[in-house]
Amino acid sequence: MNVAQIHRVYFIGIGGIGMSALARYFAFIDKTVAGYDKTESPLTQELAASGMDIHYKDSVDLVAEVYKNDPEHTLVVYTPAVSSNHTEYQFFLQNGFTIKKRSEVLGLITKDSFCLAVAGTHGKTTTSSILAHLLKETGVKITAFLGGISEDFNSNFLLEGTEYSVVEADEFDRSFMQLTPNVACVTSMDADHLDIYGDAQELEKTFKDFTERLKPGGTLFVRNGLPLKGLTYGIEDDSDYCIRNIKIEHGTYIFDLETPDLKLEGVEFNKPGRHNLLNGLVAFAMAMQAGPPAHRLAQALSTFKGVQRRFSYQIKNDDFIYIDDYAHHPTEINAVYEAVSEMHPNKKVLAIFQPHLFSRTRDFANEFAKSLSRFENVLLLDIYPAREEPITGVDSEWLLGKMTNGNRKLISKEQILSEIKNQNPEILITMGAGDIGLEVVKIKKEMSYAG
Repeated sequence: MNVAQIHRVYFIGIGGIGMSALARYFAFIDKTVAGYDKTESPLTQELAASGMDIHYKDSVDLVAEVYKNDPEHTLVVYTPAVSSNHTEYQFFLQNGFTIKKRSEVLGLITKDSFCLAVAGTHGKTTTSSILAHLLKETGVKITAFLGGISEDFNSNFLLEGTEYSVVEADEFDRSFMQLTPNVACVTSMDADHLDIYGDAQELEKTFKDFTERLKPGGTLFVRNGLPLKGLTYGIEDDSDYCIRNIKIEHGTYIFDLETPDLKLEGVEFNKPGRHNLLNGLVAFAMAMQAGPPAHRLAQALSTFKGVQRRFSYQIKNDDFIYIDDYAHHPTEINAVYEAVSEMHPNKKVLAIFQPHLFSRTRDFANEFAKSLSRFENVLLLDIYPAREEPITGVDSEWLLGKMTNGNRKLISKEQILSEIKNQNPEILITMGAGDIGLEVVKIKKEMSYAG
């Protein structure tokens, strides 16, 4: 099935960040779109408001007849998070419909474009959002599928043209093996998704396999130090693309940027954290491959606003700062700690963390405990299960017992606001990939009022 054959698209799991971007794409090119999701969310509300028929109960009866009667012209897209015994999935499977994973559809859409793919266990969403911003600002006609809501576009989807595409190359479920990019980067290869890969060695091998998916003559960028062959990028080292002479003025990084061919001085970037500097650097390097002048890309780098839930300042006053971040892996928690410490030194910080997945908590319990213990004050929520069933003995109380900081406490979501007020921090941080994101608006409203 090619895109021209498709009249309508039905999504099983339409509310996912990657799935919703695809839904927006198909609606944009005048396909009829509908779908199911387990829970209503701001994303599904936006999709429904744009005209998509969405329901929240797994029932074939709730699927409009037009989607059930025409297998030849209906594409069904599903997320790996959906169980194989899902009623709607089974209906489409048994009735001869074309059913594809999100990653397969992304591969089909982007294969005939000049594809720029961002891979890595951390930094994909921020890097791809910076890259999309740089290309849009310099006039490159792109389609971008993002894993977060860009604050520059207020969307996870951008369609300015079809010659170039920007995608996240997701390692979960080996999804990135469906892509054939012209330009790719690997930001990191920390052990993760061990429920899929079994061990870190298999994860690393699959990343190497992904780099071999590059089209002939393609270009690979690799964070300096990773065991992959490609053009390197780094900070104050021997990388091919390198940031040097960093200064911080009024919360903004100012630095020199060196490439194999030129040096730019006084480049500015406004997102805190050395990890974000690296994300900005490799986005710049990738964008150069699409042809815009380096000085224009540098100007665009200074205007990048950010991504929702990626070190997002919700409140930023002289006496109180509230930051929200998607961090759900020990490496990401460390990056948040270091960014806060660098930008806001000597402040009383309270971190609230919701672990994501029983398996990830089990596999990295000691690392989570170590990274969380760097914060003086921590509130821990129950584990968000997502697609998983509970694992005996693996819970937040067990994780709390491994932590070493003095002020640590297990709380419910209902206790969040009262605990924040009791502790009266100068800086508040919420972290996690589960439904803690739904608490952000409540916290922001209450703490803005309190201030």
